[in-house]
Formats: sequence, structure tokens, C-alpha cells
Amino acid sequence: MGEVIYPRMAVIGCGLIGSSVILAARAAGTVGEVFVADASPAHRARITELGYADLVTGDIAQAVAGADLVVFAVPVMAMGEAALAAAATLKAGATVTDVGSVKGSVAEALAKALPDTAFVVPGHPIAGTEQSGPEAGFAELFDRRWVILTPQARTDDPYLEAVQRLADFWTRAGANVDRMDPAHHDLVLAVTSHLPHLIAYNIVGTAADMEEVTQAEVMKYSAGGFRDFTRIAASDPTMWRDIFLTNKDAVLEILGRFTEDLQALSRAIRWGEGDKLFELFSRTRDIRRGIVAAGQESAEPNFGRDRGKHS
Repeated sequence: MGEVIYPRMAVIGCGLIGSSVILAARAAGTVGEVFVADASPAHRARITELGYADLVTGDIAQAVAGADLVVFAVPVMAMGEAALAAAATLKAGATVTDVGSVKGSVAEALAKALPDTAFVVPGHPIAGTEQSGPEAGFAELFDRRWVILTPQARTDDPYLEAVQRLADFWTRAGANVDRMDPAHHDLVLAVTSHLPHLIAYNIVGTAADMEEVTQAEVMKYSAGGFRDFTRIAASDPTMWRDIFLTNKDAVLEILGRFTEDLQALSRAIRWGEGDKLFELFSRTRDIRRGIVAAGQESAEPNFGRDRGKHS
């Protein structure tokens, strides 16, 4: 373990990602004290039981007071309200970041709510499982995963140093760090994350509607592909509702392109164009192999998803 980067870290919202941030930071030795604020009494009791934090409270202002790093790990539509609750007691010079999957609206909400004395550096660790709650977290969640930071358009040295400290924090947690414009981030994630989840929710919903027609055979004979869809569709509904509403422009743009490609695929099937189907399937298989080769997945279907189980 190296030197402590942040003597005190406050985590606002302690579900899968929030708890994993704590565990990864503790394992890497990058933080000293950890304060947690969570709105759920059940979560607070479980956080205390698991020993994640030096202080567990339902009061955001209490949790962030004196913190050197504040990590907002609440649903994206709750970021602005949470930041407003933190503003009055936020330490001058504190770094404030988040873990939301949408960056444009979050960056705007944090900048509007927080004082100029804070260093606001929105972020997004591209990591997770379908599990939720404090007990779902594990220290290795960010190993070899990408964390995208979307810094503000500031060029003063103190801010740039704060951005680098946060990048170092994530690197010590095992992650790869990149920096990106918020709007570009939202477009990229609409392709790689948001649309796949939307498709998964839709196809599982369609299958549920077909249950009566097929006399429950859809669930009984679920093959691997459908099981993968159900895993994705088991993700937190509040989080994903907020993502689609706050990133709707990018999602609708990518959804339109996907619909056009789907229509082309439908025509190829209808007209028996086997060469077109074979070309598409070969190209997509190569993409899958590239993802595995890049270390972003393994050949095992449960890559990383059996980790971090607490008794």
C-alpha cells in the first residue's frame, strides 16, 4: 500500500458502487477515515454491521464536513439534491466526484449546487454487477475496468492537481483512467451500456408477456442468451429509470440507428440473404473476442459476478 491520498473520504449512498469504492480504497490504502451517508435506515444498519465506515449517518451535511474527497453514489436524478445538502458544510478545497452513468446532467447539477471553493470532477467507473445494496460491494470491482473522468473546463493549477489526485486514487484501486468531454461520454455510454440495458429490459418484458401463450416454456427452457438478458434486466430499476430520463437525447439517437440496423437484419432474414447474416455474425464474434482480449471480460459467463459475497 502507498501513501494516503485523502485523509477523510465521504461516500453519499452506499450500494454496490459506493461500498466497492470504500472497500477498494481501504485495500489500496488511499483513504484514512471513511464517513457514509445513506437515506435508508436498513442500509445504515448493514453498513455499520459490515464495518465499512468510521461514521454512518442519514445526514449528508454531517458526512461531508471535513472530508477531503466526497463521492456521490446516488441515482443520477438525486445528485443535485444531494449536492445541495452537502454544500453548506463542504470543506474548501475538497474534491467532489460521482459514480453516475450519465455525465452531462450530473456535471451541471454538481456545478450549480456546490460552492466555487470545491474541485468538482465528475466521474464514472464502468463497472458493476446486477446486485445492489451495501453487501454487494467488493474491493476488486474496479480491477482493469475503465473510470472516465469528465473535468470542468478549468486550467488553474489547483484544479488540475485535484483532477490528477483523483485519477491516482482510481489507478490505485486497480482501474484504468481516461478523461472525456461529458457529452461525448454520454454518447459512448448510450452505445455500450444504456442501449443494451434497454434491449434487455424490453426482451425480458416481451418474454414475460409470452408466458401465457407458451404455457411457461419461456422460463422453463431459458437458454444462455436469454439468461444473460435476465441478468442485465435485474439491475436496479431506480438507477436505470434515471439514466434513461437524463440521457434521453443520446439514447434516442443510438436507438434510432439500432432500429435501422434491425430493419436491415429483418430484410436479410426475410429474403434469405445468408451471406449478409454470416458477415454480420462473423464481425460481431470478432468484436466479442476483442473485448475478451482487452481484459474487459473473460470467457466465463459469470466473470466477476461471484465475487464479494458477504456472509
